[in-house]
Amino acid sequence: MQPQPEHITCLIIGSGPAGYTAAIYAARADLKPVLYTGLTPGGQLTETTEVDNFPGYPKGITGPILMDDLKAQAERFGTQVRFGLVTKADLNASPKRIWVDETTEITADTVIISTGASAKWLGLANETRLRMNAGGVSACAVCDGFFFKGQEVAIVGAGDTAAEEATYLSKLCKKVFMIVRKGEGEMRASKAMQHRVSNTANIEVLWDSETVDVLGKETVEGVVVKNNKTGELKTLNVTGFFVAIGHKPNTNIFKGQLTMDELGYLQIIPGSSKTNIEGVFAVGDCADKTYRQAVTAAGSGCMGALDAERYLAGIEVL
Repeated sequence: MQPQPEHITCLIIGSGPAGYTAAIYAARADLKPVLYTGLTPGGQLTETTEVDNFPGYPKGITGPILMDDLKAQAERFGTQVRFGLVTKADLNASPKRIWVDETTEITADTVIISTGASAKWLGLANETRLRMNAGGVSACAVCDGFFFKGQEVAIVGAGDTAAEEATYLSKLCKKVFMIVRKGEGEMRASKAMQHRVSNTANIEVLWDSETVDVLGKETVEGVVVKNNKTGELKTLNVTGFFVAIGHKPNTNIFKGQLTMDELGYLQIIPGSSKTNIEGVFAVGDCADKTYRQAVTAAGSGCMGALDAERYLAGIEVL
């Protein structure tokens, strides 16, 4: 006879600021949450060195230490934090059925999804090396632009996010090179954002161009750009390299069950964390393509736990 699956009142899928904050609130509400971290415990912030914009740390803090602090706080109130990857889910079942690492089945009354989103990268060897070593490669201008104040930087991308981040950087940096693969007039960004870029004096758009290498031993010292029309190589003497070619929400296993937009971001009822399935809540970057900040993720994690608590209280009343 097969053993009965473990049953959990509140299951949190994914860590990071959203997942750990949801765990803190759920544990304090005596929901006895169990959190599965995914393959990257702590999420994207574990790849970030200095975090200067999270409230409560006046001198700044590193991403890994911030995540360790949030994890310890969640565990202090009784959260079980487990390393494991949720690989399958039947969210329409009652109770919800979840499989971890393809083999372990568990059931849950409520599920809070905080699987986050992964930044897309160019895949260059030096880009990866310098990014992992905190050497000046970033996918978030709002997060890291401050560290390049008064310097020259480059940003890759042609959509609204890239244009917005380029203009944000232009307020801090001496010069911003915007590397666009397609030709002039073929930029994906909205006309309003294109006008904003073209009207900003210290942004130089390099059309028909792609990055072929990132230079630097410990930190970014330059970027090699190739003109796709002429084949000419050009070195930009920059100290920061930003990649803004999009993010991919980690939501594939929920396709066909949860409502999501064309990019895969989970859609929630405005003003809440509720998805289209009762008892299932989405928080953090997997449901937020607009802000993608640690503090907004943490806030939504709080919402997810409160919504889960109220959902369970409603069931008990019935």
